[in-house]
Amino acid sequence: MKHVLFTLKGCLHSVLNDEEFIRDCLYNASKHCNSQLLALHSHKFNPQGVTAIAMLAESHISIHTWPEKGSAVCDVFTCGEHTKPEVGVEYLQNILGATDIICDEFIRKLD
Repeated sequence: MKHVLFTLKGCLHSVLNDEEFIRDCLYNASKHCNSQLLALHSHKFNPQGVTAIAMLAESHISIHTWPEKGSAVCDVFTCGEHTKPEVGVEYLQNILGATDIICDEFIRKLD
């Protein structure tokens, strides 16, 4: 099981507050990870910010945005040898226009 926790900085402000865009990003990130999307939930905050989670058969992808700071805090957690969480991370970094990423990857074991 791989768990990638990352903060995207320098993101495009216009997309970080767009709930539909963020939902689409998670949908596409799940495909890039080679994961099966089970459900997608999101919430837009007032006055700004979006939180969304993609529930996967292999675990989840989440994002929390701070448009006023140009940042998004995310994680991609997958199990199975067929998944590619790093590809989903790269996709989110590119689609959100991030200029910087702080990233940690963990291998989770149940033993």
